[in-house]
Amino acid sequence: MYTNQGSKDTRSGFGAGLAKLGQSNPNVVALCADLTGSLKMDEFKANHPERFFQVGIAEANMMGIAAGMTIGGKIPFTGTFANFSTGRVYDQIRQSIAYSGKNVKICASHAGITLGEDGATHQILEDIGLMKMLPGMTVINTCDYNQTEAATIAIAAHQGPVYLRFGRPKVANFTPVDQQFEIGKGVLLREGSDVTLVATGHLVWEALLAAEKLQEQGISAEVINIHTIKPLDDALILASVGKTGCVVTAEEHNYLGGLGESVARVLTSNIPCPQGFVATQDTFGESGTPAQLMEKYGLNAANIEKVAKATIARK
Repeated sequence: MYTNQGSKDTRSGFGAGLAKLGQSNPNVVALCADLTGSLKMDEFKANHPERFFQVGIAEANMMGIAAGMTIGGKIPFTGTFANFSTGRVYDQIRQSIAYSGKNVKICASHAGITLGEDGATHQILEDIGLMKMLPGMTVINTCDYNQTEAATIAIAAHQGPVYLRFGRPKVANFTPVDQQFEIGKGVLLREGSDVTLVATGHLVWEALLAAEKLQEQGISAEVINIHTIKPLDDALILASVGKTGCVVTAEEHNYLGGLGESVARVLTSNIPCPQGFVATQDTFGESGTPAQLMEKYGLNAANIEKVAKATIARK
């Protein structure tokens, strides 16, 4: 049983991990596009000013600089909002980072609709799809503060480009402190026999809450935390679905191009079965508090529970 250790924002987990890397790895450098406070990069900047580069509101330039730094053996971590980390600079990431295989860590805060009041122009819901389609790009979407800190530290040791996605609001912090983060390996959070709930990011905690509600109704739900969307942990998903016979995927992203489609690809090739999707339905977001938006777009435990029961009925 996982318990909420207290609500914390995942972007602060990134800041904490980056600060630790600053102390332990002299090759780590950080670049930011005028959002140092929002990305929680202040501690790294204060402790290592010679390794921190404020490039201003020039995200495309930031990606080019980061790519160049890798040639000299540096490990650059770029920081800005997810919309500006992907959509605004996709050409630079594709050509200068992914195609060239550069060891850049693209760190993206304020992802999804939980960016909140800034509205649809800033709420990117297609970034996972954009990034996972780039050859050689690792895509990570963490669920809480502790996991984001651990992932930030882990990706510094990974050779190759990484997209690390996290968020703005305070959410449940429930994974272990000082956990061992393993890229490409999902985490089985709860065993079950009737349905598999495969969740990522902010929806992992909601999936656990949904599993509790389902248990009260005599439905046994298995819950898997997929923090790495690419490479996907095919073996863990197949083992679970082979037992339960159906799956629900849950993500703060468009159902087109996200975790759900990656899971569907694995299942159709191995164990065709009913699948339900909890995600935004090919729409832009809008202005509102994170809680209001998660409710409106069905990105919560109540909708996961509803979709799970509908999916079980299709078995």
